[in-house]
Amino acid sequence: MTQREAPNGASLPIDLSTDDAPFEQVRAGIVRGVRSGVLIAGSRLPTVRALAADLGLAPNTVAKAYRELEQDGVVVTRGRSGTFVAAGDDPAVAAVQTAATEYARAARRAGVEDDEAVRWVRTAFDAVQSPPAT
Repeated sequence: MTQREAPNGASLPIDLSTDDAPFEQVRAGIVRGVRSGVLIAGSRLPTVRALAADLGLAPNTVAKAYRELEQDGVVVTRGRSGTFVAAGDDPAVAAVQTAATEYARAARRAGVEDDEAVRWVRTAFDAVQSPPAT
């Protein structure tokens, strides 16, 4: 069995010994990531060339998967800015996911350690009252 996986902990295994086309495995892997919450609204996906190189696939294979994901509304392509996970069916959840992604980007740009940034979020939750029960 020949299997390749994206580096950096990304769970996108490609098994070249199965009958499933590699582009379909990439597409299905990204869909699984979105459904499981590993990939949230606003998350930037690797470029076609970068993901193809990481997985040992041809760029056209990854491009085909990205095109199908965009047709299905799973991702959006913003020209030269890249390809991002699209907002889901629930606009409130999508807004929170997008805000979380932007917060993580801001923390990384500022050089804040992940644990510290998460601690700040927990502190913010503690400071904000929960809405009254209905």
